[in-house]
Amino acid sequence: MEDLQDPIGAALLDKMRGVEGAEITVESNLTEDDIIPVDYLFRSISQMPELEQLALETCRGTVLDIGAGAGSHSLALQERGVQVTALDISAGAVQVMQARGVRQVLHQDILKLQGPTYDTMLLLMNGIGIAGNLTGLSRFLNHARTLLEPGGQILLESSDILYMFEEEDGSVLLDLNAGYYGEVMYNMRYKAHETGWFNWLFIDAALLEDYATDQGFDFRLLYQGEDGNYLASLTLLQ
Repeated sequence: MEDLQDPIGAALLDKMRGVEGAEITVESNLTEDDIIPVDYLFRSISQMPELEQLALETCRGTVLDIGAGAGSHSLALQERGVQVTALDISAGAVQVMQARGVRQVLHQDILKLQGPTYDTMLLLMNGIGIAGNLTGLSRFLNHARTLLEPGGQILLESSDILYMFEEEDGSVLLDLNAGYYGEVMYNMRYKAHETGWFNWLFIDAALLEDYATDQGFDFRLLYQGEDGNYLASLTLLQ
């Protein structure tokens, strides 16, 4: 039976079947609808932005690619001889990655994964957003400790979205009763497929450092983009 709550998987499968121009619609409680062109999820390493290329170069040892999607990052690592396991909660994405030649694929929720351990956990395309909110971030980092080798690292991309709350005069308008400004609600749609509303986290680097330090990680900012996005490494202290 087709899973109508897997819009990303359905869109990726359509692309593999030869459908051109497919788009995933992303609704949020923060801004107007956004569009993800499905072709972009199949990009080669030469088409990846500088942040992603740096992340792939920084991977070491065995790698767990979390929220791997179409497997583009895993395939790029495989081509470099890296031992990588691609993980995604989407059944359609798992089928696509297997068809594309990703050798090790897991259909799994990262928070339910019990071993083995890895040297690098990779979360690109704002991948740390899967934590959902700040409480979920603590839960994720605590669980990540059980999946990392001693001295292992988390490489993650996120964004500081404070700019989205700026007024024309440069001031920032925040509802202090609404919780952390980076806690966003999303809904994704593709044809008849819809996720339903879910929590997604964008976290500024300074606050991420606080949470990482509390969980026994050393924080390093590796790259800062022009739009508030950044790449960080969290290394598990021994």
